Amino acid sequence: MATLSRGNKPPAPTPSRTPGKGVKSTQPKPSKPANTAKQTPSKDPTPRKGGLRSERLRALPPFLFNAIDDRKRAAIAAGKDVINLGVGDPDQPTPRFVIDQLITSAQEPKNHQYPDCYGTKRFLAAAAEFMHKRFGVKVDPTKNIVATIGGKDGISHLPLGVVDPGDRVIIFTPAYPVYNQASLLAGARVKKIETTPANGWRPDLSTLNESLLRATKLMWLNFPGNPTGASIALDHLDTLAARAIAQGVIVASDLAYSEIYFEQGPSSCPSIFQCPSVDINRDAVIEFHSLSKTFNMTGWRMGFAVGHADVVQALKQTKDNYDSGPFNAVQEAAATALERYDDPIIAAMRTEYATRRDIAVAGLRAIGCQVTPPQAGIFVWARCPVESGAGENAGKPMSSWKFVEKLIDEAGVVTVPGAGFADTAASYVRVSLTRETPRLREAMERLKALKF
Repeated sequence: MATLSRGNKPPAPTPSRTPGKGVKSTQPKPSKPANTAKQTPSKDPTPRKGGLRSERLRALPPFLFNAIDDRKRAAIAAGKDVINLGVGDPDQPTPRFVIDQLITSAQEPKNHQYPDCYGTKRFLAAAAEFMHKRFGVKVDPTKNIVATIGGKDGISHLPLGVVDPGDRVIIFTPAYPVYNQASLLAGARVKKIETTPANGWRPDLSTLNESLLRATKLMWLNFPGNPTGASIALDHLDTLAARAIAQGVIVASDLAYSEIYFEQGPSSCPSIFQCPSVDINRDAVIEFHSLSKTFNMTGWRMGFAVGHADVVQALKQTKDNYDSGPFNAVQEAAATALERYDDPIIAAMRTEYATRRDIAVAGLRAIGCQVTPPQAGIFVWARCPVESGAGENAGKPMSSWKFVEKLIDEAGVVTVPGAGFADTAASYVRVSLTRETPRLREAMERLKALKF
């Protein structure tokens, strides 16, 4: 097995916290002073710097959804019927065959103990078989795969295992906020590289020069993307990965929406290990998969990471110190899900998402938004309508925050402002397709009654 040139340093030993035994003094105890009045302990004149929270937490940007939730709660309190198109949480139930497996496995006493933290034998085998059948990629289930408590678990812990304080991490924006926050918590220096609608929200290869990559430890990729819904062709993905690998960069790919694709079929959601330039046994590459969206299992918290054995081992070692792995009964149910990833139920779900996409695209275009229909994923990404009137912003796209607030206040429809994902997305909005089709259609009808 290849050894990475930038492997992890072994953790420093934890100093003992057990105090040594004291030795009784043979000196006589000093007599108490005549004035035995109770002494008031002095207070530290300098308050603790920064208060209770650590500098790491204070370095994080505000949570995107807090302000939106406040606005949504106010609308509900005012009696509005609110349709939430903000969060990407599937409305459809988990397939019955997955639930039935959980019921069976949860009744086995052996599953009531600590779980197989890296993954049960069956789950790892199912994940390896999924990679082979779906992507044509052969992996060793014990060396190349680790079970995760959802995709976010693996993504947020990876930087702690492979990044040292001061290392550079590349993130292409707009992006899922966890890439940035997890990197900051690990002490990394984040280099954000903007993508634009001119490039279909995909990385411009000219931005990845050798000097930048040589000074980088980790690079994040996410296609189909959140929030943009952008897909990427295999040759483009291959070039991105090859450039980074050539300079010793660890490449992390988030493939959370691999089974939600439309007209272009599964080729719109390639695995990074399908790239001709990527070898799982040679290159420092890891890919994250989630069962949340494909199988409507967001509440189950189940996923897996697959990659080079050394990178996977770094993630395993990190997780050893934070959690004990997913519940074994959930892993058994997740194995059943992966074994039936091509079930007709999943195909029907894709068809329903395609219908919802078309409804959302038509509705947004009807109010003046510019939209490119996504070829995969659960989000529609749209440029806000142009402002009318004679004000200073007339003729310009609305600010995403202003647009989102208007939709909540006047139509009772919740969306997510692009400004929360990147400065370049200040006039864009994200619409989730994870609400019932009639409710999504109703939301679009409400928008048509608004004036912009």
